[in-house]
Amino acid sequence: MILKHLDLKSNIEGLVTNCYIIEDEVTKETMVIDPAGEVDKIIELLDILGSNLKYIYLTHCHVDHIGAVNALRESKGGKILIYLDEAEGLENPEINLSGVLTSMPISIEPDARVNEADVLHIGEQEFKVIHTPGHTKGSSSLYCEKEGFVFSGDTLFKGSWGRTDLPTSSFKDVISSITNKLLTLPSDTFVYPGHGSPTKIVDEAPIYLKLTAGRD
Repeated sequence: MILKHLDLKSNIEGLVTNCYIIEDEVTKETMVIDPAGEVDKIIELLDILGSNLKYIYLTHCHVDHIGAVNALRESKGGKILIYLDEAEGLENPEINLSGVLTSMPISIEPDARVNEADVLHIGEQEFKVIHTPGHTKGSSSLYCEKEGFVFSGDTLFKGSWGRTDLPTSSFKDVISSITNKLLTLPSDTFVYPGHGSPTKIVDEAPIYLKLTAGRD
């Protein structure tokens, strides 16, 4: 399996978003996670890899994660996937913040809506959908058990968690998603977040042990 990471300028000035490209080396089936912007960079890498784009997966609906979706699909195909509870926000510029933070509102209709424990296949690789609400009500993560990593979107960052002062967000839910879902993954699991550097579950767990202990 090939895993590539791109730092992409989003359509919010000064904000860089992590975009991930996963390809099966045999079948060339490929998934792009959170194409934030700079679609030419994504297309160039897909062409270099000889990719057959199968899925465009969105961890949540926010504008800084979806800026290149329509252009990417138009150029390379692929089905747009998002969690069931997040589809409304993807189509609503007020919820996805494109109507608030940019001059070009974005409304995208997904090709399919995924649900908790659904499994996506890229060649021989399996990716399990984990519903991780909090940053938004339909935020989700993708876990690859075989390779030992999870794409956490804006739920879990290195040393922090996603904002909870936005439409449909909840501090209680994001902490629950992290402690009851992500931190139950094997401790050596790598975490690839929506922004910033990767981390590991073992390194993040102590933060939440202290947080929950402090609230008892």
